[in-house]
Amino acid sequence: MSDALFQPYARSPLDPLDLAGQAVRPSPENGAWANEVRLLAYLTLRGDSADPAYARAVRTVCGLSLPDAGRYVSGVAGVLLWRSPNECLLLTSRRQAASLRVALVEAFAGLLAEVVDQSGGLTTVYLAGAEQVTVLRHMGGYDFGSLEPGQAIATVFGKTAAVVMRADAHGVHLIVRRSFAAYLWALLARSARPYAFTVGRLPAAGTDPVLCLQEGATVLDRQDRVAV
Repeated sequence: MSDALFQPYARSPLDPLDLAGQAVRPSPENGAWANEVRLLAYLTLRGDSADPAYARAVRTVCGLSLPDAGRYVSGVAGVLLWRSPNECLLLTSRRQAASLRVALVEAFAGLLAEVVDQSGGLTTVYLAGAEQVTVLRHMGGYDFGSLEPGQAIATVFGKTAAVVMRADAHGVHLIVRRSFAAYLWALLARSARPYAFTVGRLPAAGTDPVLCLQEGATVLDRQDRVAV
């Protein structure tokens, strides 16, 4: 095959389910709805969080301070989640990922620190609706009702680990390994079925820091948030 005919393209792990083709605008009758936040970039940052030089390097490149345990911070570069005392996960847009990785590698020179691009190994599912917490309780044993905006916790859903991040009262993000994405979606859809579950159309504008990383998304001031 000629190289000129080869056109590589990115696919999300849930593309075979054609969620985009099924997506509708959720109604009040839909107690739970979800969709995949496709093709974000995921950079794992490792370093000594107690080292001022490491914290300064992250802040210089990303414009973000290291998050406290169990929390996240967000800004223009994306969303930085705490994963462990020496590891954070940066969710960012694909268009920013390469330049951020290069800048971080340069900023980490001479430090015991590294950045690893895991964009091909993770994806995010957004879950919303009035019964979102009830659905999560069906799926796992964590006290999801206590999860506040700004928190990001690691938990287990059935046979897979995931990170649950709450940006606001509207919904939560479930970050999962690519190989378990279809399993997590099937578990979520089954758990949410009693609550008129549907595949919802993701908002193209808002203040949610993860949804704002979608290609073409518009960032609104908090007081201008649009209802979905």
